[in-house]
Amino acid sequence: MPLDTDSLLARLASAFPGPALLAGDDIPARNLHDTSFLANVTPLAVLRPDTPEAVAEAVRLCAEAGVAMVPQGGLTGLAGGGHPIDGAVMISLERFNGIEEIDPASSTMTVRAGTPLEVIQKAADEAGFFIPLDLGARGSCLIGGNIGTNAGGNRVIRYGMTREMILGLEYVLPDGTLVSGLNKMLKNNAGYDLKQLFIGSEGTLGIVTRAVLRMHPKPGCVNAALCGLGSYDDVVNLLAEARRGLGPMLSAFEVMWPDYWQVVTETVGTRSPLEGKHAFYVLLETQGLDEEIDGPRFMSWIERVYEAGLLEDAAISQSLSDVQRFWDVRDACAEFMTRLGPHCAYDIGLPVTSMDAFADACRSRLVEAMPEALSVYYGHIGDGNLHIVALDRAVKEQPMDRISSIVYATVRDFRGTISAEHGIGLLKKPYLPYTRSAEELALMARIKAALDPAGLLNPGKVIDTPTGDLK
Repeated sequence: MPLDTDSLLARLASAFPGPALLAGDDIPARNLHDTSFLANVTPLAVLRPDTPEAVAEAVRLCAEAGVAMVPQGGLTGLAGGGHPIDGAVMISLERFNGIEEIDPASSTMTVRAGTPLEVIQKAADEAGFFIPLDLGARGSCLIGGNIGTNAGGNRVIRYGMTREMILGLEYVLPDGTLVSGLNKMLKNNAGYDLKQLFIGSEGTLGIVTRAVLRMHPKPGCVNAALCGLGSYDDVVNLLAEARRGLGPMLSAFEVMWPDYWQVVTETVGTRSPLEGKHAFYVLLETQGLDEEIDGPRFMSWIERVYEAGLLEDAAISQSLSDVQRFWDVRDACAEFMTRLGPHCAYDIGLPVTSMDAFADACRSRLVEAMPEALSVYYGHIGDGNLHIVALDRAVKEQPMDRISSIVYATVRDFRGTISAEHGIGLLKKPYLPYTRSAEELALMARIKAALDPAGLLNPGKVIDTPTGDLK
């Protein structure tokens, strides 16, 4: 029989003394929400275990009591995956942080789930290696959340999603079973690759506790160019030329529509490295081994595509500070909340050739429904990922449901995906059928039911449990 609230809190207090358990007024405001702009929710309690075994014990106690659990990381998610649920226990990994091992021979790093991404990046750099995963929230997002959402970021075109750098994984199942598969081997085909179930599952199938990350050699040089182009056809052709002419050196291909550029340079106040206005703006980055060889190779390629008429203008980096200055233009979207006020942010995927037509259609539909609508478009176009920021300037409280219905219906019409790298969580769940077939959704539900038959782990997120009553 499920325990009553007081009995559960007493058992949790006994198992998790001191700062490991927060309840009532002791729960910090940061644990009442993530970055999805959903209303604050005060949970039953926040548990902050600091070992894998403690995470397993927390899950076991909650499962025995029939109480829902929500895993929390850095709380930087935009889809509501880490948002609290009334009456649930939050299991925060923030105290379980640190790097356990760097193995140069296998080029691996073993990390705890509560470790910030930026800490991992710096540790790899100091050891002479490189972690390619990079997000704007690098200083506050935690690697467990990155794994749970299969985060993408800026360099997917070369290195792939988070999934591509996970060799081994340890996780806790919804019944409290701790499963350790901290494999270091690049080749390991011994049975099912179970870790793939938990990467991108947003904490609905298990809670990640530790991971073995694959590191890459540190680049010997980095070069970048910020380019102005005259048409979207030129953007597509430039991408093809970059893949062909730069090969594996190409590490980023970021495209910014003129509406984004205008907001960044005029509203945010970021200084433009280019003169004049252009139909599109592209940030190219390459990572090479030797500046004396790869630097001239990059310059030669830029000259060829300029002479071919693909570029109207280009600013070329002369130093790493120039590279950072170019990225500052692309990363200025972090200032949108301050400068634009409340808005709706979207992360979608589309075939590269469809992106400009999609942007035109989406912009028109938003203005037709809301004459004062503003929408801007930008993203990691090299890997098919487009970001959208939209708002109705006529009102202060944004009509998120109305804007979302227009954006996602347009995504469906263009046969794209409603989520490229930010997950589904709560906010995108109603639109998941736009992207996944009925058969796929049914299979997801069967997997959820098999691992979490009571539906207690992050309930209501991503997919519903078809059997069992949620507590």
